Amino acid sequence: MPSRHATPRVLTATYEVFDALTRGLSDYGQRTLAGHVTPFEAMADAMSWWTAVTNRRRPTWSNAHEIVFETPVARLRDFSQGAQDDVVPTLVLPPQAGHDSCIVDYSESQSQVMVIRAAGLARAYSMDWIGATEATKDSSIQDYLDVIARAIEHIGEPVNLIGDCQGGWLATIYAALHPEQVHTLTLAGAPIDMHAGDAAIDDYVKHFSDGGDMAFFEWLVASGGGVLKGELMVAGFIAMKPDDEISRQLELLGRMGDTEYVARYAAFEDWFKHTQDIPGAFYLWIVEHLFRDNKLFRGELEIGGERVDLRRISCPVNLMAGANDHITPPAQLFALADAVSTPPEQIVEHMAHGGHLGLFMGSRALRDDWPLVLANVFAASTRAARS
Repeated sequence: MPSRHATPRVLTATYEVFDALTRGLSDYGQRTLAGHVTPFEAMADAMSWWTAVTNRRRPTWSNAHEIVFETPVARLRDFSQGAQDDVVPTLVLPPQAGHDSCIVDYSESQSQVMVIRAAGLARAYSMDWIGATEATKDSSIQDYLDVIARAIEHIGEPVNLIGDCQGGWLATIYAALHPEQVHTLTLAGAPIDMHAGDAAIDDYVKHFSDGGDMAFFEWLVASGGGVLKGELMVAGFIAMKPDDEISRQLELLGRMGDTEYVARYAAFEDWFKHTQDIPGAFYLWIVEHLFRDNKLFRGELEIGGERVDLRRISCPVNLMAGANDHITPPAQLFALADAVSTPPEQIVEHMAHGGHLGLFMGSRALRDDWPLVLANVFAASTRAARS
């Protein structure tokens, strides 16, 4: 029987889908009837639209860098471009939610790692999570922490650790376990208190694990042969705001003559719809310990026999949330401010405009929000280098 948690959200989503579909088709139909779009043009638009919707290419990293090493679960990419600046190095942990990590280097002009470099943090690195395979389907949280440790060993500690979304809670766990290796901690759109705010993910986890039962999530992994299929992750994100997906596709139909818009659409879809799988063991651990039981924020999380104590984090902390983020409501991220030992004057809470993905690759966030946050990281990093 469906639980009470998700039902209102499902009803709301159903209405929003109907409204988006009605408005989009009505707008295009009115333009056709008014003679702005001839029947021949409408047919050509439909054919071009279908090609644009279904023709996906593998996304790529956009700016100059080199791959330092590769393990079964991740690569380390070095964007320093030979820089030897006297500044603390920076390591980015991108999101890992069924998509390619190149969102942090989305294009030549929309690149989080290049904004990091432009902020004076020229020694910039990024992890690149590798999609799960038969050989890595049983990878654990420890495997991910180990590859971060290897990256920091290569770069040289301490580092400025930046974590986006899932990369944010992973960065937080690492910082709590190894505080001496983390000079500053910066998180964007990262869920820390998984039960705070009005989060769609929290509702759905409660819905499908009513009474603590993990059977549904275990079935998802079993159906994928031991991995969570990336397309299921993407479908889940779309299901949280299905009207956004419909509006985007219908807007494309109405703008098939705008080559610049179509190119931007294709670039985003190449990243969003070209999926990669998540190790099943890792996924089930995340659902159970973080999203279902909220053990990280409650101080009850143990990894390898060691408790993950957020009070061990005492470095400068920067928190950036999206005002319209329905994936990670700001309250889930800002809750970290009261859980760490960092002095209040060294904690920055920044509210950015827009939603979730825009925090990591949106032009506005990269132009207006990240430079403000990174200025704090740079100031702390140059003081450390001089001392």
